[in-house]
Amino acid sequence: MPGNVQIIGTGETFMVKGIIMKLKDAGINAYFTEDKVEEIQKQEEQTQLFVYYLDEVVPKTLIYLKDLCMETHRFVIMIGNPVEYEESLKYLSESNVQFFFSRPLDMDVFLEAVKKFFTDEMMEARKKSILIVDDDVSYMRTIRTWLMDSYRVSMANSGLQAITWLAKNKADLILLDYEMPVTNGPKVLEMFKSDMSTKDVPVMFLTSKQDKASIVRVLALKPADYILKNIDRVSLHQKLDQFFLNL
Repeated sequence: MPGNVQIIGTGETFMVKGIIMKLKDAGINAYFTEDKVEEIQKQEEQTQLFVYYLDEVVPKTLIYLKDLCMETHRFVIMIGNPVEYEESLKYLSESNVQFFFSRPLDMDVFLEAVKKFFTDEMMEARKKSILIVDDDVSYMRTIRTWLMDSYRVSMANSGLQAITWLAKNKADLILLDYEMPVTNGPKVLEMFKSDMSTKDVPVMFLTSKQDKASIVRVLALKPADYILKNIDRVSLHQKLDQFFLNL
C-alpha cells in the first residue's frame, strides 16, 4: 500500500519506534520528525498523513499544521489523552483531524485506521477537485459538507491563500466569493488569469446579490457561471454535476 506518514513528537520514544515499525510492516513508509516547524518542513512535500504524538501541546506546530492541512488538503491523526487533545484543538481545527486515539494505543485499530485513510485517499483522488475561496469560513464549511461526498473540496479564506494553495495543488473548479473584503473577487480572478498555471481553471462566482445590475457586473467578467449564495444543497449539486458533465 503506498503512503508516507510523518510521526511528529518531542522524542523518538519506544512507542513511536513501535508505530513506525508496524506501519513499515504494513507497507507504509513512516519516519519520525521532531516537534518543530522547521523539521516538519523538511519532509512535508512527500508526506500524505501526519501523526501527532501528543507528549505536550506545542501551539506553534499545531497552528502550522492547521494552515498546511487547509492549504494542501491533508490530515492529522492525533495520539494522546483526551485532556491534551482538547487543549490541542485550541490551535488545530477538528476538521483537520482524521482520527483521535487515546493512550495506551490500540495498535491494531490504529493500523486499520491508517490503511483505511490511504484506501479512501485513492478513491478521493479520482474525484473532481473544487476550491472554495471566501472570507466567511462558516459558509465555506457548510458548502464543503454539502459537496464532500462527491467532490474533493478545499477552502481558502483569501485570494492570497488561494494562490498559495494553487501553487501546490490542482483544482478542476474554483468557487470564488464576489464580495470579499480587501481583495475582492474580480481582483482575485484577475490574479488567476495572469498566472499561466491557473489561467485556464474555470471559476464560478459566489454572490449574495440577485438584482439584475449586479448579475450583469458579475457576468461581464466572463466566469464559467455564477451561484447565488442562498442556493440549496440539491440545486448546488445539480449545477456542479451538470457543469462537469458538460466539460
